[in-house]
Amino acid sequence: MPLMPGSAPYQHEGGQVGVLLCHGFTGTPQSLRPWAEHLAAAGLTVSLPRLPGHGTTWQEMSHTRWEDWYAELEHAFESLAGRCAEVFVMGLSLGGCMALRLAEVHGPSVRGLVVVNPSIVNDVWLLKLAPLLKFVVPSVPGVANDIKKEGAVELGYTRTPVRAAATLPRLWSLVRSELHLITQPVLVYHSPEDHVVKPHSVRLLRRTLGDNLEVRECPDSYHVATLDNDAERIFEGSLEFIRTHASVPLQRD
Repeated sequence: MPLMPGSAPYQHEGGQVGVLLCHGFTGTPQSLRPWAEHLAAAGLTVSLPRLPGHGTTWQEMSHTRWEDWYAELEHAFESLAGRCAEVFVMGLSLGGCMALRLAEVHGPSVRGLVVVNPSIVNDVWLLKLAPLLKFVVPSVPGVANDIKKEGAVELGYTRTPVRAAATLPRLWSLVRSELHLITQPVLVYHSPEDHVVKPHSVRLLRRTLGDNLEVRECPDSYHVATLDNDAERIFEGSLEFIRTHASVPLQRD
């Protein structure tokens, strides 16, 4: 299946500190590519995979489920962990949810997390109907491109495959049930004006993660903050976070 132009994964070999980035539901690596390149320029080893069913057609994505997307992320993490002394995990929206899941599963092998507008709560009424709706309609309007910055565009599907969306509640439930396992430092970037993910997810993280959580606002961005007006704040902040919490030095190219 041909890829949408610009949706290819990204890899960069740098030093002994690795970063795994994960894009969001129905999105592509394009939404995190500037972030990945910023980290790569600082000497980090960076992996930004394309999740199965993404970057092609929503019809293909309808044949995938959260387990397929997480398996791709797990494979990329194991590859990074095999060649880096430490690995940080970062993600946007659903990618933030799966980053949290990696930390739950791998414990201290994940050195720290940076998540942007993470989604871990089923707060969209349409998704609550998805398990039944999938038998009635194949797709609904898409959620991509929620960006405030003029001229900025997210590469993603204009339709959301209902069958794929119907698998999300099980992932959210699993992640929420084991949040107590996360002891690594977590930095959350949160857009107060987000038209895709409501603030319930960040509120839950505040209640659950306690002192190892820091939340910073993106006051001039919508959901896809990594392509929005606060993008540089995220890029620099995440690099500062790595420098603070890494136990090995970053390597400049």
